[in-house]
Amino acid sequence: MDSDAFALFYERSARPLWAYLARVSGDHALADDLMQESYVRFLCASRPDDGEVASRRYLFRIATNLLRDHWRRPASTSIDDLPEELFASHDTTGHIVSSSILGPALARMRPRDRQLLWLAHAEGYSHREIAEVTGLGIASIRLLLFRARRRIAQLLREQPPAERSKP
Repeated sequence: MDSDAFALFYERSARPLWAYLARVSGDHALADDLMQESYVRFLCASRPDDGEVASRRYLFRIATNLLRDHWRRPASTSIDDLPEELFASHDTTGHIVSSSILGPALARMRPRDRQLLWLAHAEGYSHREIAEVTGLGIASIRLLLFRARRRIAQLLREQPPAERSKP
């Protein structure tokens, strides 16, 4: 991939990749680091140019593997210990605004469940594409996604009514 093609690819893929890493990991700084490392490994890989769609899936696969490596290392902080503010957005004055009822529910889910939900719904990937990114079997994706959807629905039902009605 030449530098112009990479610049265009980066422009189209950087924001979705960072959003994926930030939402799945729950850590913006980690998302920054893993995104940078993903692109470095992507550029260093010797592979045929199969087009932008295949390259994007390959990039997400690299990022997924980096996330797995990160989770396997002993961590000083659990994702459950992270403050809820990491999952909320901020208005122009810096005050926390609950822009979504999904944030708190997603924060209570396992990273793999967040990952599968993100790839399926935010990225619009098919079961086969998710299987390619995560390295899991297609049949496993179907079952794990079903369970993740059921879990998020349960968590959303458990939220207090005041939290559900926030904008």
